[in-house]
Amino acid sequence: MKDLGFLILLMLLVSCGGVKVNYDYDKSTDFSNYTSYNYFSDMNSGLSQLDEKRLLRVLDSTLQSKGFLLTEEPDFYINIISSEYRNAPNNSVGVGIGGTGRNVGGGVSVGLPLGNTGIQRRIQFDFVDAQKDALFWQASTESGYRENASPSVREDRIRALVHKVFDKFPPQ
Repeated sequence: MKDLGFLILLMLLVSCGGVKVNYDYDKSTDFSNYTSYNYFSDMNSGLSQLDEKRLLRVLDSTLQSKGFLLTEEPDFYINIISSEYRNAPNNSVGVGIGGTGRNVGGGVSVGLPLGNTGIQRRIQFDFVDAQKDALFWQASTESGYRENASPSVREDRIRALVHKVFDKFPPQ
């Protein structure tokens, strides 16, 4: 029974997956020049209205805790783009049948996928200088996504994602 509990816990950890983050930024940028932000007025995040509202609320809280102000005339604008995709199972089992004899050969092979395909969500954060209209910082995330998750689970996932993305912002 103890092994079954451990197996279930292991499966939950593996199925949740972590948030993968890739960063890119202009090395010549002086991040201390940026103190205020706002969002593009025509931003189309690709998220549901409720998820977008959750994301913006958590992002505002995170940036404001780092000393940035949400203003009408900001130093930089934020654009958020997201997409969802199904990843293919990365494990399979091969089954084969073959035979030879008297200079005759033949064979059949079939690959059977293991596991199910999961939905992944990619969210990209673009920070654009308001004066120069130039991208100066970008983060792209990939993480597992469940369409039928409860609102509290969605909030927790978004909070964890934003925390991981902005843990090292601004770059040193």
